[in-house]
Amino acid sequence: MPASDRDATDEILSDEPVYVISVAAKLASLPSWTLRVLDKEGIVCPQRTEKDRRLYSDRDIATLARVRYLTEERGVNMNGVRLILEMEDLTRDQRKEAASRDVE
Repeated sequence: MPASDRDATDEILSDEPVYVISVAAKLASLPSWTLRVLDKEGIVCPQRTEKDRRLYSDRDIATLARVRYLTEERGVNMNGVRLILEMEDLTRDQRKEAASRDVE
């Protein structure tokens, strides 16, 4: 998916935590243990309920799908995934900042 498509999709994704880990795993086509590892590694950190249950948002699901693509189809290790996601976030933030300057 081109970066511009990811940016457009990212704008409409909700941050509302709604999916428990089993549903999130199914939606992202990943095993639940992988989601736990990603949480522990700080790559995808879902919100927690008062009883400490993980709740994933649509944005989290999209990130999990991106992680799956990078690891399974591109062969990227977890450190690489973390770096790629950080770089994508930084690029997205810079584009938003530049767009807001252009509007002024």
